[in-house]
Amino acid sequence: MFKRALVIKLRHHGDVLLTGPVFSTLAEAHPGIEIDALVYSDTQEMLTLHPHAHTVHTIGRDWRKLGPLAQLSRYWGLYKALKSRDYDLIVHLTDHWHGARLARLLKPRVSVAPNVKKNGKRANKTWAKSFTARYPVVGGNRRHTVDIHLDALRRIGIQPSDASKALRFVAGADAETAVRTKLAEHGVARGGYILVHPTSRWLFKTWPVAHVAALIDALTARGDTVVLSAAPSQAELDWIAQLKARLTRPVVDLSGQLSLKELGALIADARAFVGVDSVPMHLAAAVQTPAVALFGPSGDIEWGPWRSPHRLITEPFSCRPCGQDGCGGSKVSDCLTAITPERVLAELDALLAEVGREVGR
Repeated sequence: MFKRALVIKLRHHGDVLLTGPVFSTLAEAHPGIEIDALVYSDTQEMLTLHPHAHTVHTIGRDWRKLGPLAQLSRYWGLYKALKSRDYDLIVHLTDHWHGARLARLLKPRVSVAPNVKKNGKRANKTWAKSFTARYPVVGGNRRHTVDIHLDALRRIGIQPSDASKALRFVAGADAETAVRTKLAEHGVARGGYILVHPTSRWLFKTWPVAHVAALIDALTARGDTVVLSAAPSQAELDWIAQLKARLTRPVVDLSGQLSLKELGALIADARAFVGVDSVPMHLAAAVQTPAVALFGPSGDIEWGPWRSPHRLITEPFSCRPCGQDGCGGSKVSDCLTAITPERVLAELDALLAEVGREVGR
């Protein structure tokens, strides 16, 4: 039996959210275990309040930019905090060298990491010797990221149950209250709106502005209330400004106004979610909000909505998923541009009919 585990995922928000089933599976297999996480500080809200995450430790993405003494001070503080927890299991879910170093320093009874190729023979040997077990990574858009994470546990003899594979996100009462207050200011009630989150930090994943505007106009013309959301980055806010300039009817715009917890609460209260491959789509899956997800250059099998009501829309381009920054590096992905607003609206209506929710007003 394991008493205390550390799960390491130093990646982006969606990647961290998709580690949740690892925590649930460990908790189910080892009752009473305390499971900590180590993530980048800006992603911690993906796991805080998770019922099976005990303590969320963080690393700042900016630490590497600090001077040597400042870096040493921060890493020493992190090491002491982790050492005091006396882990007997480390589950490292990326090829980041921090995981290998920590496995060597903390000396858990069992440590598992992906079987990846590092730069050079010596690096490969060092990586392999840092862990007691390594699991194969099935790439090429053939296996969902959640199952790839769970392969780490399968490798050490822990099989997930159907229940433990569920994705979870807990917004918390404060976030829920804040969001409902914001919506009430616009006369919008819980469950009374369709949330459209059209942007991504990588704009090559984004549907064209004109297409989004046409979809929203079709929704508002028939009486649906549309709420917009986007991250507070200037690039995404500029994109939203272009979108709003094209709309013929008013929408509620909460772009750039929400924390990650509040965004999760906003998605949870929506009748449906429409968006692209980004963390809000994964939040919709985690809170079981019906979602229409548009995929272009990114892998839909690897990154699609996990175990939730959804429609996943792609176009049959032979080159997708390419993972490229737009066709020819142009930031514009033809496989996304080819998806029509009429198709997205039809898929949304079919999804809502399937889950038994009224469409329109």
